[in-house]
Amino acid sequence: MDKPIGVIDSGVGGLTVASELMRQLPKEQLIYLGDTLRCPYGPRPKEEVIQYTWEMVDFLLKRDIKMLVVACNTATAYTLDQLRAELDIPVIGVIQPGARTAIKMSQNLRIGVIGTEGTINSKAYQKALKNINNKIRINDLACPRFVPMVEDGILTGEDAYHVVYETLKPLKDKNHIDTLILGCTHYPLLKDLIQDVMGTHVHIISSGEETAREVSTIMGYHKKLYNGERIPEHKFYTTGRLHVFDQIARNWLEQPDISAENVHIGQLSF
Repeated sequence: MDKPIGVIDSGVGGLTVASELMRQLPKEQLIYLGDTLRCPYGPRPKEEVIQYTWEMVDFLLKRDIKMLVVACNTATAYTLDQLRAELDIPVIGVIQPGARTAIKMSQNLRIGVIGTEGTINSKAYQKALKNINNKIRINDLACPRFVPMVEDGILTGEDAYHVVYETLKPLKDKNHIDTLILGCTHYPLLKDLIQDVMGTHVHIISSGEETAREVSTIMGYHKKLYNGERIPEHKFYTTGRLHVFDQIARNWLEQPDISAENVHIGQLSF
């Protein structure tokens, strides 16, 4: 089916999911929308996150997408069931794929979850993990400084390491987790720093790979895969600063010619 896959996120973090989609589904066209102007979603009230998510969804529906990927953990936690109930296209979130991967990797059933305040407070990962195996011991931690740091393009260096170290110290010192879920799609951009702080014995789980695999499976089932030959032309939109978005997108996706467009959606308020 020659229609694009829509990907939404609160900012640049969903590019980690888009990268996996592009790698695993090289013929599929993506339309990506990052709401960087109103990022982060984590500290916002649930009702506001729902409103903003629907505004992004409406933008992509007008572009005739065949599937929606909610590449934001906070938006997934608050809106996934509603989106699936009301839309007539398949909708995929990032929480279930991440939870399944973590359980596969963990040897001692002690799993850590880091995410935004909204994701952690929703207990969405707790529910997803316990629904699969109720013997799992879970330790979660909100990391409110990570998303603003990523959105500003601060991904390496001494200052970035200090923020990651101080944030994760309670999780590192108190628990014996062997697997850590990056419960925000921004966090894989800090994966090397997180691994350094947590130690090589901890498996770091990013849900991008599993999410892309699930997208492929579901599109195959619904006969929505593109079967022709082409090099797809992906489109990127952002509500915020173009130069920061473009820089991160070009580096992360290794495509130096990416040029996003600025868009206005809904009532852009703070």
